[in-house]
Amino acid sequence: MLERTLTAEGFEVTVASDGGAALVAAQRAAPDVIVLDVAMPVLDGIAVCRRLRDKGLPTPILMLTARDSVPDRVTGLEAGADDYLVKPFAVPELIARVRALTRRGAETRHRLSYADLVLDLESRRASRGSRPIELTGRESDLLALLMRDPGRTVTREHAIEEIWGGAAEANVVDRYVTRLRRKLGEPALIRTVRGAGFTLRA
Repeated sequence: MLERTLTAEGFEVTVASDGGAALVAAQRAAPDVIVLDVAMPVLDGIAVCRRLRDKGLPTPILMLTARDSVPDRVTGLEAGADDYLVKPFAVPELIARVRALTRRGAETRHRLSYADLVLDLESRRASRGSRPIELTGRESDLLALLMRDPGRTVTREHAIEEIWGGAAEANVVDRYVTRLRRKLGEPALIRTVRGAGFTLRA
């Protein structure tokens, strides 16, 4: 029903049948808004929301649930949901909330954030807390590559292919990581994965 309704309103909709599939779809499709039902099989909506937020995904999330107690709503919001709609709900209200979250998502689509680090993809400027950080183009590209999936190891080969078009020596990545670490300061966020590459982890 939701798929038909949202499609009729002009949204492009991807449906996941369980929590595990939702995690994969959310990371693969980079949606503008995620609508999560709390009562999903495999992983419930709360667990999916927490995992997406732990990975640094900033996409607005609307949680749907039949549980209307204050503790239930607080649990959803503390897991990282942006909005919470209790069943049964009026379809026009759902659509209005999805549109509002879409507008909010558009404002942050050009930014990546992790812990206290923020990177503006358009200006290629970063900040850590209140401290601005000036980056070169390739420093910004490498930082973005790490920030798009915190905790995932980015190999030197992958970084060279993505940023230098495959035309660079392996140690160029190490040099840029050293420069990024110096600019980002303490506590360190970029970790070396011995024999593999680098990862972003607080």
